[in-house]
Formats: sequence, C-alpha cells, structure tokens
Amino acid sequence: MIAFLAEHSTDRPSFVSDNPAFDFQWPSHYCARIDAPNPFGHSGRRIGDLYAGLTRKWSAASDWKKFRKTAHTHDPVDDALGNAEALIYLADHYGLKIKGLS
Repeated sequence: MIAFLAEHSTDRPSFVSDNPAFDFQWPSHYCARIDAPNPFGHSGRRIGDLYAGLTRKWSAASDWKKFRKTAHTHDPVDDALGNAEALIYLADHYGLKIKGLS
C-alpha cells in the first residue's frame, strides 16, 4: 500500500471513505504493525459530504450510494470496490480532477 501510494501521489494522499471514523482504523493499524508512517496522516474525507456539497443538498448525504456497482455486503473488499466505483462516478459526472481517477 505504501509503495503504491508513493508511486501514484505527488502530495499527501487523501483517505476517502463511506465512514472514515471506522474505516481509517484499518490502514492505521496496518502501518503501526509494520512500523511505517501512515501515508494519510490523521484525517480522512467522507464521500457523503463530498456528494452533499456537489449537489448542494445536505439532506442528500447518503444518496451517493446508488452509484455503487458492487453490492454493499459489509465485506471490506466489496465495500471498498463499491465506494471506489461511486467516487469514480462522481469524479466523471461532476468533472472532478482526482489524480489516479480522472
């Protein structure tokens, strides 16, 4: 993970998730286990907040989930794939410039 991020980032990578408060613990734990610095620092971004800002509807913070293609099964791999699919859709649909996606 760390080598991949270093190769594909020119700035500090951003951790983007459905629920960063929960999801962030896994890469943080992994980095601590291998005694490596967390490449994301100590913060993350919530996809729902991005979507609410893009649509200018704070009540729509969960509506982005309809853009997942992979079912949300609570399997970490399925959930990460679905979240990435939705983020890619948002980047394409709203013209966001996200390095590695657009």
